[in-house]
Amino acid sequence: MSGFAKSIMIIGGGLAGCEAAWQIASRGINVTVLEMRPRQMTPVHKTDGLAELVCSNSLGSKDPCHANGILKTELRKLNSIVMQAADYASVPAGQALAVDRKVFSSYIEDALNSNPFVSVKRMQATDIPGERPLIIATGPMTSGAFADSLRNILGDDYFYFYDAVSPVVSLESLDENCYFRASRYDKGDAEYLNCPLNEEEYNIFLDALLAAEKVEDRDYEQKFFESCLPVEEIASRGRETLRFGPMKPVGLIDPKTSSLSYAVVQLRQENKEATCYNLVGFQTRLRWGEQQRVFRLIPALKNAEFLRLGVMHRNIFVNAPKFVRPTGQFVPLTDTFIAGQLSGVEGYVESVASGLLCGINAAACVMGRESVAFPAETAIGSLMNYIVSADAKHFQPMNINMGLFPPLGIKCRKKSERNELIAQRAGKFFDEFIEQKSLK
Repeated sequence: MSGFAKSIMIIGGGLAGCEAAWQIASRGINVTVLEMRPRQMTPVHKTDGLAELVCSNSLGSKDPCHANGILKTELRKLNSIVMQAADYASVPAGQALAVDRKVFSSYIEDALNSNPFVSVKRMQATDIPGERPLIIATGPMTSGAFADSLRNILGDDYFYFYDAVSPVVSLESLDENCYFRASRYDKGDAEYLNCPLNEEEYNIFLDALLAAEKVEDRDYEQKFFESCLPVEEIASRGRETLRFGPMKPVGLIDPKTSSLSYAVVQLRQENKEATCYNLVGFQTRLRWGEQQRVFRLIPALKNAEFLRLGVMHRNIFVNAPKFVRPTGQFVPLTDTFIAGQLSGVEGYVESVASGLLCGINAAACVMGRESVAFPAETAIGSLMNYIVSADAKHFQPMNINMGLFPPLGIKCRKKSERNELIAQRAGKFFDEFIEQKSLK
């Protein structure tokens, strides 16, 4: 039994909502998670599973001196359920932490369902309930009804951008004579399938891509997030942009020619059985028939079976500099927190960090403790510091990156040296902070 009379409600069973629920339950407080699926599906979700990964199956770099790696280290130190699931469901992906989506989601759902402090209810919240504390973690695919309730509070001070999903193909349908296994610069095992194109093949593919029919524009203005541009949008910026972006051959030597190819499409493993692979960086808004026609111009994919086709959807987020505090508290509403991509962070692990922070602080409200804001020298702190202090007039969601950390105050000759020092400082500040605040 919980030692606290109050319970906490979370709206949304995605990465942020599940992590927040786990953090709350770990502190012996009852929590209810409302998830609208499967009663109400989104344009991109395929299952009713909690914490379903919609876009990529990669959670980013495993490098402990990379910004994403530093953030993962901090999450693990605070017993993140999402990181436990990711480690359990991991599949080979070189220097990236990629997962089997089904195994990953099931691990989290089983953990929450078996926790006596957690109750998961399959129902849609159409407006903001009066229960407090409350965590809003409805995600970038927030339903229209709930989005309207937010709009009534925020007025026109909210934004949106478009996001897109990459296709997935079956391994057995690929031409094994037209790809080679390797990781870029031979880092790690040969865990990517690399599909080379010569100059003529590249130009044929590019012309077809540029001429392909796209999903018709909606009634609202298009705002693509720069780190997740549709492949056709990248291609439209110049004939060489793909070769310096998702199709760059650098660091990939074709063993058949012992040289760099003109362009390369990388495929990353999707599941533990290694039967399906996604096209890295090939998120798209092409019509489904066009996707199959154009992507089959890649020699290795000439007979590809598409297990999932790319889709485009609208992501919404609030104007964080105006409405979010470093503690995750949602300024317009008392004892309310906003977590995940809706809060203005971008990316899987960033959403988890936001949910973790909100879970800790919502629990603190129930326990009569002060909410915490992580030091800017830490990954969680630097990310939150950005979204609450950015220019509100031009705010866009942000991934964790080394540029968000405060300067070291010293000059480093090499980028790797600087990153290592930032990681060391982040670890020191983080360990001291969680010890001081008794967050372990």
